Amino acid sequence: MELDLSPERQQIRDAVQALCDRFGDDYWRDKDETHSFPTEFHAAIAEAGWLGITMPVEYGGAGLGITEAALMMQIVGNSAGTLAACSTIHINIFAPHAIVVHGTAEQKAAMLPPLISGQDTACFAVTEPDAGLDTTSITTRASRQGDGYIISGRKMWISTAQRARKIMLLARTTPLEQCAKRTDGMSLFYTDFDRRYIEARQIRKMGRAAVDSNAVFIDQLPVPEHHRLGKEGDGFSILLDAINPERILVAAEAIGIGRRALAKATAYAKERVVFGRPIGKNQGIAHPLAKNWMDLEAADMLMWRAAQLYDAGRPCGAEANAAKYLAAEAGFNACDQAVRTHGGMGYAAEYDVERYFREVMVPNIAPVSREMILNYIGERVLGLPRSY
Repeated sequence: MELDLSPERQQIRDAVQALCDRFGDDYWRDKDETHSFPTEFHAAIAEAGWLGITMPVEYGGAGLGITEAALMMQIVGNSAGTLAACSTIHINIFAPHAIVVHGTAEQKAAMLPPLISGQDTACFAVTEPDAGLDTTSITTRASRQGDGYIISGRKMWISTAQRARKIMLLARTTPLEQCAKRTDGMSLFYTDFDRRYIEARQIRKMGRAAVDSNAVFIDQLPVPEHHRLGKEGDGFSILLDAINPERILVAAEAIGIGRRALAKATAYAKERVVFGRPIGKNQGIAHPLAKNWMDLEAADMLMWRAAQLYDAGRPCGAEANAAKYLAAEAGFNACDQAVRTHGGMGYAAEYDVERYFREVMVPNIAPVSREMILNYIGERVLGLPRSY
């Protein structure tokens, strides 16, 4: 299924492309090498109003769907910033959905406008070092105290925590052993990132150095009751509302990155002459690139199908998960082949494909592993017995 580019979507594509074109490979190479947050890019996105693309119009957003958001994020992924650029704005597109759907009128009015304007930057804190993908095993605890909660615990791989003003935080309000189901007893909070009670320790990592990843330690953080989203104990089900949109957006981003790498590799294969002929004339170079194109196109079609199902209010779990899987694989393979096509120069920072390769690793790992997606398809689509 191809995306129907209506005049409105064409305008989105052109405007986002023009903005991204202002920040070239030199800019992003510098941010990667200096481990500097792309403040200028984030500010430009916020000023243009793109942080609110899926937010309700009454709070300053554009009120558009995940299809339009995926279009935007695919363009950002296809830009020189690749995943680093996506990660500066990714959380604004999917995480506030919990506020939109489950927040009270007072919460929406207080929380959404600062996110849309860029005044507030937020981080999303679910994963824990001892729980990983087993979200029901989290141990971060929110204990009742007076008219609010006291929260303590640890979170892992939290992006943008070095500069976040807000944190969306999943914690147990009822111990696991007291719950009828493992998915019970968790609550979702959106509150201040109060550094008197929260410490963020940056993690040195393989790629995406322009956007920080952190281990977060929470010690007796006071949180008022009105910072809880939805009913106490409903946090896991609320969280599920954001899962499919995030998978769709990650798929769009991975396809964008893969296409940029493929374009770089194709251009190099046309220009690089060895043994008196362009290397692209050799099938050993041309055929892998042709396969990259086919794989990216196939993933793209499924991604748009998932987005359109989601926006139509129809079930899309299988399509969203499968699109994320296929896009991550296709994006990774395209970046890998781009490095190989460049040969020794593919290992050089000045050609940028090594940076794309380091960054495209993330969609293969997060927010859910390839293996867990295969488990999902096996169980939920094929009806096979659960393996874990």
